Amino acid sequence: MLIGLQNVTFEFGARVIIEDATWHIQPGDRIGLIGYNGTGKSTILKVLVGEYMPSKGTVEKSKDTTIGYLHQDLLSFDTNDNITEVALSAFERVRQLEKEIEELGHQLEKDSENEALLIKYTDSLHELDVLDGYNIHHKAEEVLHGLGFSNDDLVRPYKEFSGGWRMRVLLAKMILQQPDVLLMDEPTNHLDLPSIEWLEKYLLHYKGSVVIVSHDKFFLNRMVNKIVEVYQQELHIYTGDYEFYEQEKMIRIDMQQKAFENQQDYIRQQERFIERFKAKASKAAQAQSVQKRLDKIDKIEDVKLERPDLRINFQLDKVPGKVLVELKDVSKNFGQLKIVEHAVAEIERGDKIALIGANGKGKSTVLRMIAGTEPFSGERAWGHNVEESFYAQHQLEALTLNHNILEEMQQCGSKKSDVELRSLLGAFLFSGEDVDKKIKVLSGGEKARVALAKTIVSKANFLILDEPTNHLDMHSVELLAEALNKYEGSYILVSHDRYFISKTANKIWEIVDHKIKEFKGSYQEWVDWNERMAKINAEKQKLGVPDIKAENKASVKAETVQPKTVVKENAPVNNIINKDLQKELQKEQRRLANLETLLTKAKEEETRLENALGDPSNYSDKDKFVTIESDYKKAKTDKEILEKEYEAVFEKVMELEGKM
Repeated sequence: MLIGLQNVTFEFGARVIIEDATWHIQPGDRIGLIGYNGTGKSTILKVLVGEYMPSKGTVEKSKDTTIGYLHQDLLSFDTNDNITEVALSAFERVRQLEKEIEELGHQLEKDSENEALLIKYTDSLHELDVLDGYNIHHKAEEVLHGLGFSNDDLVRPYKEFSGGWRMRVLLAKMILQQPDVLLMDEPTNHLDLPSIEWLEKYLLHYKGSVVIVSHDKFFLNRMVNKIVEVYQQELHIYTGDYEFYEQEKMIRIDMQQKAFENQQDYIRQQERFIERFKAKASKAAQAQSVQKRLDKIDKIEDVKLERPDLRINFQLDKVPGKVLVELKDVSKNFGQLKIVEHAVAEIERGDKIALIGANGKGKSTVLRMIAGTEPFSGERAWGHNVEESFYAQHQLEALTLNHNILEEMQQCGSKKSDVELRSLLGAFLFSGEDVDKKIKVLSGGEKARVALAKTIVSKANFLILDEPTNHLDMHSVELLAEALNKYEGSYILVSHDRYFISKTANKIWEIVDHKIKEFKGSYQEWVDWNERMAKINAEKQKLGVPDIKAENKASVKAETVQPKTVVKENAPVNNIINKDLQKELQKEQRRLANLETLLTKAKEEETRLENALGDPSNYSDKDKFVTIESDYKKAKTDKEILEKEYEAVFEKVMELEGKM
């Protein structure tokens, strides 16, 4: 065991966080620490590292165990050093040795015959070599690059960076220290998708143990081999990833519920016996004996799944026109940093768009441009009857600290009565006297829920959402995703939560080469598309054929790119279009569209059968199970055949377009 809790109880005043909890972190553990907002996940990390002392029980730790702890309070750290120097401070002993070696070298220049100095110099060089000290700069740069920093950033002072980027530097330092146990409180809140993917790969090969507090299901599923849930003041341990936890929890609840019901049947039966025979002389002693047994029985609790439920219902006043907003020839830059240049895009009624990509590409800037809060060159044109509402992180800071929650909601201009506002706030888990709480005493999650409530109270038919899931627990993220799926309006959102994006988006926007590129499909389809393109391009590289460029993906553009007129050398300018070639291209394009439809249906069928295979009730009927298993294998084969045919036809379309 590296570190753990033994029969620990921890309380804040009268509020119990955990009671009589035991949890041991072993070498090789990758643990997801989960629970609803307010259950005390961050508090438990502080108990583990000794910032808080338990009311009862002990925190056990091996003598040599080293701990790295990433948390929000680290942002109080400040320095004029550049970020590479901050990261290199992880190698405290190596930096000390470097100074010693430099000083010994100067001394040896003056006294080269001093044997004691020479031995000390040689020993220091050997220790530096053992600690792999010659590679620390390379290691630091590799980790900083992985977390999204450019070469130019490496020499910039730490104090120039915003809070999220500072947290990345401190994460880099902690990774480089390679502690035995790494405790991470919401690390993905500060990372973009490419950096999250890099961190996943890094931590999967990390030699120490890792404990992660996160609401990112995708991240937890890839990262952890154990789940520890804080639930009803207890720690519930599940050996498996997040999906296993979800399934196992329902099994445990079902088993406990059945055990409870069986025990209740038994108790009722025994109580009927006692009631019937307690007054009868010949049976009175037996009735008393039964009563004593009942008094001693360990009662099984009625299992009621306790969880907060956001009850979000969007209401629309007006139906907008077909096109909600157009960006025409828009450009935006911050000094030398270009965000978009001569970009075009269009959002139509029914669009549910996720704008994704690395930090620094300008996702939030584009949202502000759409919302009209960021100046830019070019034109933004609103459609008919569009009523927008913008949710962004800065709105948390824009909340009036001295207002209570109800007063803050009254400032929205929604013309709702206090009774209606209280009802809405109840849907966001603020009930009764909660609405009288001052904004300044709310947690980050509570402030986020107030800001979200303000966003949707306006009955807008177009939402602009910048990281709406930050500070929400996983259950609240699911409920927000469900609400957005029922929402009859349109929206564009920025989020680093891949689960949330996969549940909410029907289009993906990406900023590529300072243009807005659109993919018509879900996030998973976008991932699959990119994987297919990567495979095709890898094969093309082997054959020495140029890659398929983004601009060739005619079906995935936000902007309408006009076909270029290619004038061949020695060819007349008014060259007549080859009609046979055009007919063949149109035929192949129809084939491609038909294959896309078939491929979508094949994927849906494969998913349906996968779900059927995962349904325990289908295992009770052998013939039914065998049929489902056979159908699944066939569906999978059919899908793979269609994918190959799709790739071949796509290649043909690209070839024909090149000849036109």
